Amino acid sequence: MELSMSFEALTTLLQKPFDLLIHIVAFLVALVLHELSHAVIARACGDPTAQQAGRITLNPLVHLDPFGSVILPLLSMMLGGGMIAYAKPVPYNPANLKQRTRDEVLVALAGPLSNLLQALVGALLLGLVLGSVSIDFVQSAPWMAYVFKFLTLYIMINISLMFFNLLPIPPLDGSAIIFPLLSKSAQQRYYQIQAQALPILLVLLYILPQLTHVDILGMYIGQAGGALFDMLYNFASFIQALFVRPLL
Repeated sequence: MELSMSFEALTTLLQKPFDLLIHIVAFLVALVLHELSHAVIARACGDPTAQQAGRITLNPLVHLDPFGSVILPLLSMMLGGGMIAYAKPVPYNPANLKQRTRDEVLVALAGPLSNLLQALVGALLLGLVLGSVSIDFVQSAPWMAYVFKFLTLYIMINISLMFFNLLPIPPLDGSAIIFPLLSKSAQQRYYQIQAQALPILLVLLYILPQLTHVDILGMYIGQAGGALFDMLYNFASFIQALFVRPLL
């Protein structure tokens, strides 16, 4: 399965307020838990900076970035290739970490790993729901369709966020994962690249596909994310098969 959404699909979504609400809720839960994971792991590794900045919270407004959390996901859905986004970077002081190099990598990995865990939990819940309800119950309770839709969408969004944030481009987590592992000279060059990081990201997302008709980033997220989604959906089907008979 390839993860993507066309402009027409987004237009249709906007015409269905409840479907749009499901997308927004699934997206906010995935993004907030992603950022919260960074803050919690940083605190566990000895740095209280994120906690002092109020980032250990489930309040989405604290974590959202105007471009990365609002404009970018809308554009990515319009152009296809899966929902991609990022939030405000969680502040932390590497000097406070217990084992600096190791802990910097752990703090950076916490976000993408939280998305993987969320996708796995979503697949588990989807399998449990599919296995515990009968077709007759689903037909008598139309709201169940929204439960299926939310869980499926929640899995897809978390997969897209994970693969996108693993890209080694600032301010994405992939850059923070590899940065502590670089030599001092390479780190200096990386600092210089950071100023051009957002233009590079925009070129990869929008300009390059228009000029070359090859969407490398979209293919990466769509194909890799689609493969992982298929694996998780098969896992959900396995969980469903464990039920001898539906509970409802």
